[in-house]
Amino acid sequence: MSDSGRGKERLVADRRYPKKATPAKPKPKAATVAKKTAPKPAPRRKGPPPRRSRNPIVALFMGTFGFFFGLIWRIVWRVSAVAAIVLGLAVAYTYTTVPPLDHLLDGRAKGSVTLHDRDGKVFAWRGDQFGGTVTADSVSPYLRDAVVATEDRRFFMHPGVDPIGIASAIRINLSEGRGPLQGHGGSTITQQTAKLLCVGVEFDATKWKNEAEYVSECRQGSLARKANEALYAMAMELKFTKNDILSIYLNRAYLGGGAYGAEAAAQRYFSKPASALNPAESAMIAGLLTAPSSLAPTSNIERSRNRAATVVGLMKDQGYLTAAQAQDALAHPAVLSDAAEARAGGYFADWVMDTIPDFASVESRQDVEIRTTLDQRIQRAAEDAMNAIFNEKVSEGSTAQAAIVIMSADGAVRAMVGGRKTGVSGVFNRATQAKRQTGSAFKPFIYATALELGYGPYDTVVDEPFCMNVVGSGQWCPQNYTKSYKGRVTLTEALAHSLNIPAVKISELVGRDKVKQVADQFGIGSDIDNTPAMALGTSEASLLEMTGAYAGILNGGSSVRPFGLVELRIKGDADAMIGAGGGIGERVINETAAKELIFMMHDVIEEGTGRRARLEGREAAGKTGTTQAARDAWFVGFTSDYVAGVWMGNDDNTPLKGVTGGGLPADIWREVMVRVNEGIEPRPLPMIVPQRPAPQVAPQQQQPQQQAPQEERDPVGNFVNNLLRDILGGN
Repeated sequence: MSDSGRGKERLVADRRYPKKATPAKPKPKAATVAKKTAPKPAPRRKGPPPRRSRNPIVALFMGTFGFFFGLIWRIVWRVSAVAAIVLGLAVAYTYTTVPPLDHLLDGRAKGSVTLHDRDGKVFAWRGDQFGGTVTADSVSPYLRDAVVATEDRRFFMHPGVDPIGIASAIRINLSEGRGPLQGHGGSTITQQTAKLLCVGVEFDATKWKNEAEYVSECRQGSLARKANEALYAMAMELKFTKNDILSIYLNRAYLGGGAYGAEAAAQRYFSKPASALNPAESAMIAGLLTAPSSLAPTSNIERSRNRAATVVGLMKDQGYLTAAQAQDALAHPAVLSDAAEARAGGYFADWVMDTIPDFASVESRQDVEIRTTLDQRIQRAAEDAMNAIFNEKVSEGSTAQAAIVIMSADGAVRAMVGGRKTGVSGVFNRATQAKRQTGSAFKPFIYATALELGYGPYDTVVDEPFCMNVVGSGQWCPQNYTKSYKGRVTLTEALAHSLNIPAVKISELVGRDKVKQVADQFGIGSDIDNTPAMALGTSEASLLEMTGAYAGILNGGSSVRPFGLVELRIKGDADAMIGAGGGIGERVINETAAKELIFMMHDVIEEGTGRRARLEGREAAGKTGTTQAARDAWFVGFTSDYVAGVWMGNDDNTPLKGVTGGGLPADIWREVMVRVNEGIEPRPLPMIVPQRPAPQVAPQQQQPQQQAPQEERDPVGNFVNNLLRDILGGN
């Protein structure tokens, strides 16, 4: 057979080393073999891609930046760590200085006085009112929410300081053209509380001149002060709960009208506890936190309501009120209580405050309650009467002032108006503080002295031109206001027509020292001139003194000490510390003399200078008074139930224009008494109407010897005139 068809074997060299034996591998399946025979993709590179070549300038810049950034970062985090440690230590130390919660709730430096009228109703407040401790849980939830919504919407989220709020405040300040720290401060409620606490620094009389200086320093807005407040705020956040901090704030914040704290404000403006406030009332109180004095509803109710509407909007936006609740609060804004609305008796309250002892005043830390004699109905009557006369009869632009005092016969003051402007306090009180010449309003004390010494209302005296020599001053010639003379008149006629000459003669007859004594015992405490001109009312007295003296005439001749305080007690105590501070005192003139004097003063209104004060269907008695050049005009008088005094004049003592005591003061007095006696059954005055002497019959020509001489027919009048003519040098 031929081998030409078979290929030749390849020529290979022999292996030098024998091949190691390997285990036989299984024969791959066809698919596997095919896969292996397929071309493999390039393996994926692991790790960063190869760097591309960088510009050397860029590389230098980036390297330098990286070096400095790293350096700054290492410094910053180290400094921050140190600062955090220091801050933590400072907060920890401050934490130890924060007093207990109970010590922080009532921060007033002074006490309060609450004044009640004769019926027990509150009508005025003085000092720092504090209605009592409240908590965030005990007040109305609307009030709590309103305060948070208005003052610090993130209150329950921040640690005492709110960086977001600070940044927002800075942005607003810059957008409004102010410095970053001028205007909005971004303070949290906790920071505001720290400020109210004066960051734990209490008043020290050796360090500050007074509490006002202390408070001023506590309220300063320097950066150092704000930093201190922030530190104290964070310490408080560690020591107290959020509700505790809010409770301190609700108790310490000043809310206008002398009210410190939510309870005092609720009582002051709405006569209800803080737990009973509705949304509108809560919004109004919360709105006061921005500017308590100017926004107080007792100062400007409309401005306060506008601010409350803004608060209602904030509460709605933050989910504290539903849309329906917000709409209702806007449709029915808060209304002041009757006591807050009336703002009654400001002058009266000021006067009462001046009469209480120091240990019970607002300077003490005690809370005091006083029951007074004030009758708010009569107070309104007095104010309305004065306003009516000034609106109807006084020319616009007049600077004339007026004052009114009304009291009972025992001296209990029922109303007081110290000037034309009503509803105010802390201002000049012309009823008690102004000492003015009394004019002819002083004359009843001259005739009271004469009646006490035995003279009668129908005894006579001659009204005529008259002069007398005054030691050290020479000749003095008084005149009547009308510069005319009536001849022989009774004492009743002399008083009714306010004749000066008879008043001087009677005063000199009975003795100036006795007249002075009677006036002083009736309550005219001012120095009385010891000159003949005393009879014309040249001495000064306050309206309160004059009205009290006339009350002594009405009550039968006993002295009266006007009073407004009935009892004073420390709040919460059952027993009163002080009782009534006035009333009826010792007898000055006998009862018969007093009743005869009332009859004579009744004739002043019926027939004399006080006719414009006449009351329809009711007996009244009084006396007019006008001083030299009409600088002062008076009318003081009484019915069987009340005594009222009215004074008019200018504060600078310039003359009034066309005003006498029988004019506008009598008009005011009448308007007052018409209102005061409304609804009161008329009662007669306690007066004695003396029997008139039998009329003199013309003497018969055939019996001239039976005509009694003038001296015998009128011995008192002639004795007065002869004494003054012959002894005192009259002509």
